[in-house]
Amino acid sequence: MSSTRYETDYHQWIKETVHQLKERNFNVIDWDNLIEELESMGKSDKRALLSLLTRLLEHLLKLSYWEGEKDRSGNYWAAEIVNFRAQIQSRLEDSPSLRAELEAMYAKAYPVAIKSVSKLFSLPNDAHISLEQALDEDWFVIDESGKY
Repeated sequence: MSSTRYETDYHQWIKETVHQLKERNFNVIDWDNLIEELESMGKSDKRALLSLLTRLLEHLLKLSYWEGEKDRSGNYWAAEIVNFRAQIQSRLEDSPSLRAELEAMYAKAYPVAIKSVSKLFSLPNDAHISLEQALDEDWFVIDESGKY
């Protein structure tokens, strides 16, 4: 299998590589590109999880602290929170070893989320959402009337 297939028809290269692996034809595998792709997949999973965590935190901050928009957008933000949490959980089920990296990801995601929502409204100085709160599917900020 020519390594140029990787450059000219990526989908076909994948199909051929999978076929060669299944057939145990290891001598014809394009190892350099296969290794590069596998490394890229691992990085991609981490980037996707970091992105989902950042978006989750942004929506939690909005729902928790943006009083001026809460009546109009609160239900939308809450729905997005449910969606992001489910996607994060799904990724962690597929790759449980990423759970060990959540604290480090949170340390990167939280300042970005703070900066992002601070462009929309002023956060109070004591604004905080922990990683545990963010991932807890039952945790939402609800006022005395039962509204978000």
